[in-house]
Amino acid sequence: MSSVEHTPSESAPDAQKWADVQASADFTELKQRLRKFVFPVSGLFLAWYLLYVLLADYAHDFMSTKVIGNINVGLIFGLLQFVSTFVITTLYVRHANKNLDPLAEKLRNEIEGDGK
Repeated sequence: MSSVEHTPSESAPDAQKWADVQASADFTELKQRLRKFVFPVSGLFLAWYLLYVLLADYAHDFMSTKVIGNINVGLIFGLLQFVSTFVITTLYVRHANKNLDPLAEKLRNEIEGDGK
């Protein structure tokens, strides 16, 4: 713990301003928009990953089914885990650019005193 006192600069928002923004309808809307994307997508990805793990553990015959040459279903499912990660990242970036960033920018401007 430091005994040095820090004095806030004139441009730094005070605690009341942060509390006001956190209680605002825009901040609540921002949290809802984020949760509407994150929770369903996280659930779907975890279910997809759990399916992969369960199949790998309990469906050896299915996962070892050859598709082309030495490439089997298990390898394809494993590679699709990486593909799904990139797809989720792309979807999140699009969602954030369209639905989150404009509202976050508005809130940032309000906090910094540039609000309109």
